[in-house]
Amino acid sequence: MAAERTRRLTPLQLARLLRSAAAEKKAWDPVVIDVREQTSVADYFVICEGETDRQVRAIADGMVEAAKAKDRRPLAVDGYGDAGWILLDFDSVLAHVFLPGERSYYDLESLWAPAAKRRGRGCLCF
Repeated sequence: MAAERTRRLTPLQLARLLRSAAAEKKAWDPVVIDVREQTSVADYFVICEGETDRQVRAIADGMVEAAKAKDRRPLAVDGYGDAGWILLDFDSVLAHVFLPGERSYYDLESLWAPAAKRRGRGCLCF
């Protein structure tokens, strides 16, 4: 049991793993946002975008495969069919993979990291 606990990823480690997996699939501007003080829905958001619906699906697939390699699976996947915005729910980490127009329209970075934006630091990124 102790070995299982040490092997388990923390939410931040999982978020970084997902961001890295997205970058490996050539995602644009992958970021991790710490939302622990703003909501109980999740601890971290991973946000990125792909150029086409095919790339958005490939990024999401790469994230799921990276998580599976660490014995983590998403609780739910939404939006895979049209691939304008795919949401991967890993409980404490929500991964959002967008097409560029969808990402700019919903602008989750501004919504969830307003203080960091005002200070000119971008997101609370890790």
